[in-house]
Amino acid sequence: MFRLALAAMAAIGPLQYGYAALHAREAAGLTLLAVWIACQAAGALPALHLVRRRRLSVRAALTAGAALSGLGLAAAALAGPGFGLVALVGYAVLGGLGAGLVYGVCGEVVSSWYPERPAARVGLITGAFGYGAVPLLVWTGLAPGAAEAAFLVAALLATAVIGAAARRLRLPEPLWWPDDLDPRTHALDAARLRTAPEAVKQFGLAQAVRTRTLPALALMLTCAGAVSLLDVIVVASTGAWGALALLVALNGAGRAVAMRASELYGRRRVLAAVFGALALGQVLLAVAVQNATAVAAQNATAVGVQNAIAVGVQSATVQGAAGDLLLWLGAAAAGLGGGAFYPLLASLVRELFGTERATEIHAVVYSAKAVAGALAVALALAALTAPGTALLAAAALAVLPALATPRLRIPGLPATIPL
Repeated sequence: MFRLALAAMAAIGPLQYGYAALHAREAAGLTLLAVWIACQAAGALPALHLVRRRRLSVRAALTAGAALSGLGLAAAALAGPGFGLVALVGYAVLGGLGAGLVYGVCGEVVSSWYPERPAARVGLITGAFGYGAVPLLVWTGLAPGAAEAAFLVAALLATAVIGAAARRLRLPEPLWWPDDLDPRTHALDAARLRTAPEAVKQFGLAQAVRTRTLPALALMLTCAGAVSLLDVIVVASTGAWGALALLVALNGAGRAVAMRASELYGRRRVLAAVFGALALGQVLLAVAVQNATAVAAQNATAVGVQNAIAVGVQSATVQGAAGDLLLWLGAAAAGLGGGAFYPLLASLVRELFGTERATEIHAVVYSAKAVAGALAVALALAALTAPGTALLAAAALAVLPALATPRLRIPGLPATIPL
């Protein structure tokens, strides 16, 4: 159940991170990416609603996800970066809906089979969604003209891998629990309860929406999600494919590390640290990009001031040893912070609202990614002309949830009781 879900999540990674790195340097590509993100975020909620109520089977949902995801990757290969009907319908709409089906259903399957550690296991498979795009990025970095072939191969792999997962993945019986773990011992584990306390009651979806906590979580995801996507676009624009591969790999791998740390030190502490790392990454990347612009401006007499600045921002490497170091450090910090908040927010949903409806409640929070995509596009368009300013604005966006995280209150407790 875990390995097949992990493989399926890795197979859809190129749809987001691969496209963002290779095709989102112009307004048309950014618009398509925003539409894809909106469809991916919106596609998960209705699928989860039907699968949880056993009105839609896991096999049917993943089979549709395999076909749509493969179609989206093929459309990305054939349509290129331009805004055409094939790209809009094939990649942005159908590919986004397919990725949303796979993302939501795989998360539900894994959390159901691992009820004792659902957040940690789901964090691992969502990490595969991040680093699943690394092979495509390495391929296109080594062979810049091979993007079309890389996307076509990714389309074939996604269809085959997700199709294989559809044949085997299934949900357990309701209230299933592993035989090798005593549920009473797990429920009364004092060490676990210190870092991951139980919710005061099992919230329904309508009850959770009426609290102040759920909008706060959605706002956090909106801010951090926009910054995370912007980083992929900005680092890709420098042409430093090694730093880009590091950013995307850490975006996925950092989720597993953050979940393990949260079990030791608490969700909110680690989440605040993750947002802080994301903000630090923006500052480092802003200095690195500004350094590249300054170096290019020194050569303005040869190629013209405006052309020199453009070449500096989108050159093959960030010039100068200091610029290289800052770029790699910024990519590392942004990668560690740019993906880890997703499973941490999902685990906080379970802590704050209970486990019975946690998947559906988290789907509502995750749907804020649609707004994050639009915000990321606005920042990326600004970064085409003023990358340093856009990255500093992104740093401010990342700082806001870092400051708000310690102030999250457990819903259902009177305001007079301290946390």
